[in-house]
Amino acid sequence: MGDYMLTYIFKRLVSIVPVLFVVSIAIFMIIHITPGEPASVLLGLEATPEEIEALNEQMGLNRPIYIQYFTWIKNVFKGDLGDSIFMRMPVADAIRDYFPPTMSLAILAQLIALIIAIPTGIIASYKRGKPIDTALMSVSLLGMATPGFLLGLFLMLLFSVQLGWLPVAGYRPLSMGLGTHLYYLILPAFSLGVVQAALIARMTRSSMLDVLYNNYIKTARAKGIKEKVVLLKHALKNASLPILTVLGQSFGTLVTGAVVIESLFNIPGMGQLVLNSIKRRDIAVIQGVVLFITLIYVGVNLFVDLMYGVIDPRVRLDRK
Repeated sequence: MGDYMLTYIFKRLVSIVPVLFVVSIAIFMIIHITPGEPASVLLGLEATPEEIEALNEQMGLNRPIYIQYFTWIKNVFKGDLGDSIFMRMPVADAIRDYFPPTMSLAILAQLIALIIAIPTGIIASYKRGKPIDTALMSVSLLGMATPGFLLGLFLMLLFSVQLGWLPVAGYRPLSMGLGTHLYYLILPAFSLGVVQAALIARMTRSSMLDVLYNNYIKTARAKGIKEKVVLLKHALKNASLPILTVLGQSFGTLVTGAVVIESLFNIPGMGQLVLNSIKRRDIAVIQGVVLFITLIYVGVNLFVDLMYGVIDPRVRLDRK
């Protein structure tokens, strides 16, 4: 690893700090101007104003908002995301417990999207203008327009209710076995993966078309190289940078945007954690989860940038 790459990584890591700082201010302000008090939710409808005021005093919620923010952000830099009011546990522990199901779901959905999208995009670009190209792109457009939760309901009705092949809902951790783990995740992962596959397929087709008519592709064909090798080794490799970009965005979306699917299939992931925390006005959990998700997004983008230089050495990571 060259010095320029280490310098680039260091600069990107440093750049994460102001991003997290801005996000922390935004989410802190949004949460605190939203109607409703955690103390009122915690004590219930029968609580008196004096009891609510006393609990706010105990939790420090009656202090000026800027003091609350600086106290919180100071603890964040120490690695303390606060404590959940309702779960009676540190926010970091809650994220640790709820994150593995979301990550498993996102990884499986991304694999499904890749298996569907890459061959679809390659075939569509190779058969440009022909009926198969039109059919594949029409299906991908339909996939982009179909909400994941609606597809999930259809799949649930078909494979769980009608055929009885897969469970309607639920989750089993990886510790119970890989087969059991995937058995409960396949339907929600497919619901998410198909939607992402549509976008990746269209990007793959577009990127492949940008390189298929270049001179080096014509030269490779003139040398008698098999068409499969030309498509996969020469064309796909040189078209991979835009595809890699959309893959990074797709994975970030899968990690952060699976709230509805997790609720639909009763998966105890980050989506359910956020929804339950919003309903309960569990401020510390909401703030901690948003910061954690932002860190994941930035980390994925950093990984994608580093992969640019691995896939195509002509791309310098220290470019201005």
